[in-house]
Amino acid sequence: MSDSPHPLLEHVDLYLNVGKEHDASDIHLSVNSPPMWRRYGVLQPIWDDAPMLSPQDTEKLAMGFLTPAQKHHLSDIGDVDFAYQNSFGRFRASVVRQRLGIDLCFRIISTNLRSMDELGLPHAVKLLTQYQNGLVLVTGAVGSGKSTTLAALVNEINESRHDHIITLEDPVEYIIPSRSCHVTQREVHTHTKSFGAALRGALREDPDVIMVGEMRDLETISLAITASETGHLVLGTLHTANAARTLDRVLDVFPTDQRDQIRIMVSESLRGIVSQQLVPRADGRGRALALEVMVNTPAVANLIREARTFMLPGVIQTGKRLGMKLMDDSLIELFEAGIITAEEALARSEQKTTMRGVVGL
Repeated sequence: MSDSPHPLLEHVDLYLNVGKEHDASDIHLSVNSPPMWRRYGVLQPIWDDAPMLSPQDTEKLAMGFLTPAQKHHLSDIGDVDFAYQNSFGRFRASVVRQRLGIDLCFRIISTNLRSMDELGLPHAVKLLTQYQNGLVLVTGAVGSGKSTTLAALVNEINESRHDHIITLEDPVEYIIPSRSCHVTQREVHTHTKSFGAALRGALREDPDVIMVGEMRDLETISLAITASETGHLVLGTLHTANAARTLDRVLDVFPTDQRDQIRIMVSESLRGIVSQQLVPRADGRGRALALEVMVNTPAVANLIREARTFMLPGVIQTGKRLGMKLMDDSLIELFEAGIITAEEALARSEQKTTMRGVVGL
């Protein structure tokens, strides 16, 4: 142990407890680095005077909490991802071997299911949960709160309908107890080998609503679109920044000769796209949610069919009375309310020149 005022801790739970108590979103325990956390979007040392973690330190931490099966997977494959639960919380854990040794990263999962109202999601998004079929996509970068929004959407359905909801996640983050609905939660790599396999299996389990934690490949996206067309409401996520890029990503995974048909299917089955960012607040007290919302209308469907997704921002701009909103408009609202800084609004905007004029930079 070092003589530092903040010596290295003996178990990952001790770091996780510190992170949870101080509202961090992630904990990083990496070789040749002090213990780090991400608070309000900023990655920084937990303690300024903490010593560096050695390869022996991180290996000891990893071996101190991994199960025998997880240790074998780490040794055999080189990385292992799973949901970790202890006496005070749930965490998304990632343990990887790299050039210098073993690195550990934890996402701290809030165990409190937050409602759509608590998250500040607009009425237009709540309406998307009332469909009996179709495709609803929640998109954004890693760490933008997609899982929290999806859990809120699922729980809205859980409390207001009488359906069978199946969630397919990697890993299961929020535990959603059955209310008015029957909720089944499956973890990819633990309960099933892949999202595609889980989705194929889910279609045989008489579901009404299917939540797909990540639509990352042709098989999963294709099955999700098919399910949305055959009487199921499918909620899914993609790592895309806005509605236009989301649709391009969905269509681009298909072979060229299938895209015309897929455009027609998506134009008919899509219900809406919610793209989001979490922006550091100007007062340093957390992060604010910036949203782009697109709901499917005849005009939107027509642009999808005709492969003119680059024109979607104009349709969203003119669809405000339907609850549609561009990301830049959301950022401007947050800036004008004094919630975020001009610098953050500009850095996260799509139209930099326009935003620079609005925020005065």
